[in-house]
Amino acid sequence: MLIVWGRKNSSNVKKVLWCLEELNLSYESKEVGGPFGGLDTPEYRKMNPNATIPTLQDERFTLWESNSILRYLTAKYDQSHLLIFNDAQDMAAADKWMDWSGANLFAVIKEMMNKIVRVPVEQRDPTQVIKIYQNIEQLLQIADEALAQQEYFSGHKFGIADIAIAPLFYPWRELATDRPEFPHLERWYQQLQARPAFQKIVMLPIN
Repeated sequence: MLIVWGRKNSSNVKKVLWCLEELNLSYESKEVGGPFGGLDTPEYRKMNPNATIPTLQDERFTLWESNSILRYLTAKYDQSHLLIFNDAQDMAAADKWMDWSGANLFAVIKEMMNKIVRVPVEQRDPTQVIKIYQNIEQLLQIADEALAQQEYFSGHKFGIADIAIAPLFYPWRELATDRPEFPHLERWYQQLQARPAFQKIVMLPIN
């Protein structure tokens, strides 16, 4: 049995759960982290010494880091190539966007959540708020320009890179009321909204 440890409203946990749904794999979700606690227990730290989420258990094998989990799940279970490519260059191009999301987009979205969403309005620093949104928009401009040339971040079809990026894009799109137009990102997002697994796993209340 596949077990995913982590609260379901975490962007990084959403990636893993969404991937499992797309692959039609059975799994158990155990909510830890945030209001659920449990990350500092000896039992959890034995699985994940970073005390972060998500953590995946596949029988006696344990893995942490969300994008690594996505790669593992598709390498082991995606034999029909629903989410990955069998061409090395196509797969590398998708991997590039996964790494980009982890190295760049994740940090600014996390900052938005911690310094804007989870802070009372009267305690927010207006200058800091503007800067955070500007940093996000600069990265999304790069993403929008890329989607002008291809249908998905994974290339010509929906795939693993889109699963890595969309749960990070979702909270910004929901929360940024005065946002610039990113027509290619918007077209991409509308396509994702038609996917039942995206609706079920990603489109949850932001908190």
